[in-house]
Amino acid sequence: MSANWAEGTSVLEIVLVKAGRTKIRYESELLHDDGTRITVRAPWAGAGTRDFGFVRFEPGDVFTEHYWRDRWYAVKEVRDAEGVLKGWYCDITRPATRTGTELVVEDLDLDLWVSADAGRILRLDEDEFEASGLRDRDPEAASAALTALNDLEALAGAWAAGHDSSRLRHTGTPNHHEPAANTRRAFPPLGP
Repeated sequence: MSANWAEGTSVLEIVLVKAGRTKIRYESELLHDDGTRITVRAPWAGAGTRDFGFVRFEPGDVFTEHYWRDRWYAVKEVRDAEGVLKGWYCDITRPATRTGTELVVEDLDLDLWVSADAGRILRLDEDEFEASGLRDRDPEAASAALTALNDLEALAGAWAAGHDSSRLRHTGTPNHHEPAANTRRAFPPLGP
Protein backbone atom coordinates (compact mmCIF):
# COMPACT_ATOMS: atom_id res chain seq x y z
CA MET A 1 0.00 0.00 0.00
CA SER A 2 1.47 3.34 -0.95
CA ALA A 3 -0.06 6.61 0.02
CA ASN A 4 1.34 9.95 0.99
CA TRP A 5 -0.24 13.11 2.25
CA ALA A 6 -0.12 14.65 -1.26
CA GLU A 7 -2.55 11.94 -2.35
CA GLY A 8 -5.11 13.20 0.14
CA THR A 9 -4.76 11.09 3.29
CA SER A 10 -3.46 13.49 5.92
CA VAL A 11 -4.57 12.01 9.26
CA LEU A 12 -3.37 8.69 10.60
CA GLU A 13 -4.38 7.31 13.98
CA ILE A 14 -1.49 5.68 15.83
CA VAL A 15 -2.44 2.75 18.07
CA LEU A 16 0.32 1.60 20.40
CA VAL A 17 -0.38 -1.87 21.77
CA LYS A 18 1.50 -3.41 24.68
CA ALA A 19 0.88 -6.86 26.19
CA GLY A 20 -2.27 -7.28 24.11
CA ARG A 21 -3.89 -4.01 25.26
CA THR A 22 -4.05 -0.57 23.71
CA LYS A 23 -1.58 1.57 25.64
CA ILE A 24 -2.30 4.84 23.81
CA ARG A 25 -4.15 6.02 20.73
CA TYR A 26 -3.58 9.42 19.10
CA GLU A 27 -3.99 11.27 15.84
CA SER A 28 -1.01 12.24 13.72
CA GLU A 29 -0.38 14.03 10.45
CA LEU A 30 0.70 11.58 7.76
CA LEU A 31 3.82 12.96 6.08
CA HIS A 32 4.96 9.98 4.01
CA ASP A 33 4.14 6.37 3.23
CA ASP A 34 6.20 4.67 0.54
CA GLY A 35 4.88 1.19 1.22
CA THR A 36 7.75 0.35 3.61
CA ARG A 37 8.34 3.40 5.81
CA ILE A 38 5.57 5.53 7.27
CA THR A 39 6.38 8.97 8.68
CA VAL A 40 3.97 10.99 10.79
CA ARG A 41 4.09 14.12 12.95
CA ALA A 42 2.17 14.50 16.19
CA PRO A 43 2.24 16.57 19.35
CA TRP A 44 3.21 14.89 22.63
CA ALA A 45 0.25 12.61 23.31
CA GLY A 46 0.93 11.95 26.98
CA ALA A 47 -0.96 13.53 29.84
CA GLY A 48 1.10 16.43 31.17
CA THR A 49 4.86 16.26 31.53
CA ARG A 50 6.85 13.02 31.76
CA ASP A 51 10.32 13.38 33.21
CA PHE A 52 12.58 10.43 32.43
CA GLY A 53 15.59 12.00 34.15
CA PHE A 54 17.55 12.23 30.90
CA VAL A 55 14.79 14.08 28.98
CA ARG A 56 11.38 15.61 29.65
CA PHE A 57 8.45 15.12 27.30
CA GLU A 58 5.93 17.90 27.79
CA PRO A 59 2.98 19.66 26.20
CA GLY A 60 4.16 21.50 23.10
CA ASP A 61 6.75 18.88 22.14
CA VAL A 62 6.48 17.63 18.56
CA PHE A 63 7.34 14.09 17.52
CA THR A 64 8.26 13.15 13.95
CA GLU A 65 7.80 9.39 14.02
CA HIS A 66 9.17 6.84 11.57
CA TYR A 67 7.63 3.36 11.41
CA TRP A 68 8.52 0.46 9.14
CA ARG A 69 6.56 -2.51 7.88
CA ASP A 70 9.75 -4.57 7.72
CA ARG A 71 11.78 -3.44 10.76
CA TRP A 72 11.43 -4.20 14.44
CA TYR A 73 11.67 -0.61 15.64
CA ALA A 74 10.25 2.91 15.39
CA VAL A 75 12.36 6.08 15.58
CA LYS A 76 10.81 9.26 16.99
CA GLU A 77 12.55 12.60 16.64
CA VAL A 78 11.57 14.84 19.56
CA ARG A 79 11.59 18.66 19.43
CA ASP A 80 10.35 21.21 21.92
CA ALA A 81 7.66 23.81 21.16
CA GLU A 82 10.29 26.17 19.65
CA GLY A 83 11.63 23.44 17.37
CA VAL A 84 14.84 22.75 19.32
CA LEU A 85 15.90 19.12 18.93
CA LYS A 86 15.84 17.11 22.17
CA GLY A 87 16.86 13.78 20.64
CA TRP A 88 15.45 10.49 19.36
CA TYR A 89 13.35 8.01 21.29
CA CYS A 90 13.48 4.60 19.64
CA ASP A 91 10.86 1.97 20.44
CA ILE A 92 11.54 -1.68 19.76
CA THR A 93 8.32 -2.95 18.16
CA ARG A 94 6.98 -5.56 15.82
CA PRO A 95 6.78 -4.27 12.24
CA ALA A 96 3.95 -1.73 11.90
CA THR A 97 0.68 -2.58 10.19
CA ARG A 98 -1.54 -0.03 8.49
CA THR A 99 -5.20 -0.47 7.68
CA GLY A 100 -6.78 2.61 6.14
CA THR A 101 -6.24 5.51 8.53
CA GLU A 102 -5.00 3.37 11.44
CA LEU A 103 -1.41 2.36 12.16
CA VAL A 104 -0.98 -0.37 14.78
CA VAL A 105 2.37 -0.83 16.48
CA GLU A 106 3.12 -3.45 19.15
CA ASP A 107 5.61 -2.22 21.76
CA LEU A 108 8.06 -4.92 22.91
CA ASP A 109 9.27 -3.02 26.01
CA LEU A 110 12.84 -2.27 24.88
CA ASP A 111 13.78 1.34 24.05
CA LEU A 112 16.82 3.40 23.11
CA TRP A 113 17.38 7.12 23.74
CA VAL A 114 19.84 9.16 21.67
CA SER A 115 20.40 12.76 22.79
CA ALA A 116 20.56 15.56 20.22
CA ASP A 117 24.21 16.26 20.97
CA ALA A 118 25.16 12.56 20.62
CA GLY A 119 26.42 12.63 24.20
CA ARG A 120 23.99 10.04 25.56
CA ILE A 121 22.88 6.74 24.11
CA LEU A 122 20.83 4.83 26.65
CA ARG A 123 19.30 1.35 26.55
CA LEU A 124 16.00 1.47 28.42
CA ASP A 125 13.52 -0.95 29.97
CA GLU A 126 15.55 -4.13 29.65
CA ASP A 127 14.08 -5.21 33.00
CA GLU A 128 10.53 -4.78 31.63
CA PHE A 129 11.47 -6.84 28.59
CA GLU A 130 12.79 -9.67 30.77
CA ALA A 131 9.68 -9.55 32.98
CA SER A 132 7.34 -9.59 29.95
CA GLY A 133 7.84 -13.30 29.30
CA LEU A 134 8.29 -12.73 25.56
CA ARG A 135 11.35 -15.02 25.47
CA ASP A 136 9.12 -17.93 26.57
CA ARG A 137 5.96 -17.01 24.62
CA ASP A 138 7.62 -16.03 21.35
CA PRO A 139 11.39 -16.71 21.25
CA GLU A 140 11.67 -15.58 17.61
CA ALA A 141 10.11 -12.20 18.40
CA ALA A 142 12.32 -11.82 21.48
CA SER A 143 15.39 -12.53 19.38
CA ALA A 144 14.29 -10.05 16.70
CA ALA A 145 13.67 -7.40 19.39
CA LEU A 146 17.12 -7.82 20.91
CA THR A 147 18.74 -7.77 17.47
CA ALA A 148 16.86 -4.55 16.63
CA LEU A 149 18.00 -2.91 19.88
CA ASN A 150 21.62 -3.93 19.25
CA ASP A 151 21.46 -2.72 15.63
CA LEU A 152 20.00 0.65 16.63
CA GLU A 153 22.57 1.08 19.39
CA ALA A 154 25.37 0.32 16.91
CA LEU A 155 23.94 2.82 14.38
CA ALA A 156 23.64 5.46 17.09
CA GLY A 157 27.18 4.75 18.29
CA ALA A 158 28.58 5.07 14.77
CA TRP A 159 26.64 8.30 14.33
CA ALA A 160 27.90 9.66 17.67
CA ALA A 161 31.52 8.77 16.84
CA GLY A 162 31.35 10.83 13.65
CA HIS A 163 29.18 13.62 15.04
CA ASP A 164 30.56 17.02 16.07
CA SER A 165 28.49 17.40 19.22
CA SER A 166 30.25 20.65 20.18
CA ARG A 167 28.58 22.37 17.22
CA LEU A 168 25.14 21.68 18.64
CA ARG A 169 26.11 22.43 22.25
CA HIS A 170 27.73 25.78 21.52
CA THR A 171 25.80 27.23 18.60
CA GLY A 172 22.48 25.40 18.54
CA THR A 173 20.85 23.99 15.48
CA PRO A 174 21.26 26.37 12.48
CA ASN A 175 17.50 26.44 11.90
CA HIS A 176 15.45 25.42 14.92
CA HIS A 177 12.88 23.74 12.69
CA GLU A 178 15.34 21.63 10.72
CA PRO A 179 18.03 19.31 12.10
CA ALA A 180 21.65 20.08 11.34
CA ALA A 181 22.76 18.59 8.02
CA ASN A 182 25.02 15.99 9.65
CA THR A 183 22.17 14.88 11.93
CA ARG A 184 19.74 14.42 9.04
CA ARG A 185 22.19 12.25 7.07
CA ALA A 186 23.29 9.93 9.83
CA PHE A 187 20.56 9.34 12.39
CA PRO A 188 17.91 8.05 12.37
CA PRO A 189 18.38 5.36 9.72
CA LEU A 190 15.58 6.28 7.33
CA GLY A 191 16.25 4.21 4.24
CA PRO A 192 13.70 1.71 2.89
